Amino acid sequence: MEKVTGIGGLFFRAQDPGKLSAWYMEHLGVGGEPVWQQEAGYTVFSPFAANTEYFAADKQTMLNFRVNDLDAMIAQLKAADIEVETRAEWDAPEVGRFARIHDPEGNPIELWEPSV
Repeated sequence: MEKVTGIGGLFFRAQDPGKLSAWYMEHLGVGGEPVWQQEAGYTVFSPFAANTEYFAADKQTMLNFRVNDLDAMIAQLKAADIEVETRAEWDAPEVGRFARIHDPEGNPIELWEPSV
């Protein structure tokens, strides 16, 4: 069976695409260029139940970005006055550590430092 080899892109609507793209580049190092060459690593593809409480009910999707050093990323974001949420129940030794932020348009973003 032929199968896909990875995620080729992520496209979403924005009130101000240029401004939002600049925010992602400045704070997360994503965007700014038409193509982002990401590091090899795990990608989770997981539909959630329609009534999940894992992210906001008014949002259909949540971005999840892998990071190498979650503590450094959290410090960087807080220094830029970006609110960062962590919860002990999100972390799992076999999976990794997580933090949550929102972009300027309210889209949820999960930051994941894999344990593997």
